[in-house]
Amino acid sequence: QVQLVESGGGLVQAGASLRLSCTASGRIFPNYPMAWHRQAPGKEREFVASMTWSGGTSYYADSVKGRFTISRDNAKNTVYLQMSDLKPEDTAVYYCAADSTIVSVSGGRARYWGRGTQVTVSA
Repeated sequence: QVQLVESGGGLVQAGASLRLSCTASGRIFPNYPMAWHRQAPGKEREFVASMTWSGGTSYYADSVKGRFTISRDNAKNTVYLQMSDLKPEDTAVYYCAADSTIVSVSGGRARYWGRGTQVTVSA
């Protein structure tokens, strides 16, 4: 059974940095592409970043390019999201996702999802 568990969220001021972690159990590492999505209050869940299983290619939403970095450590079954220069509009619940292709994991209907971790950025 696949399980994704996010951690690292919190309350920070604008301009601060946070690193989110997502640890996976089950047979998805190291073969599955991974992604981060987020959902702000009253809004639909949106794509943030994704990475191929090898870690060789990553993709980002325009809103986070240059500020967020996705990475993975396959030896630890963990994917990270390093967030810098955080803005109040980054406030959301951040979800980790996994699926068998980069297209599916980057979309809103990835096969596996974590329960999310809250990130709150104050002005």
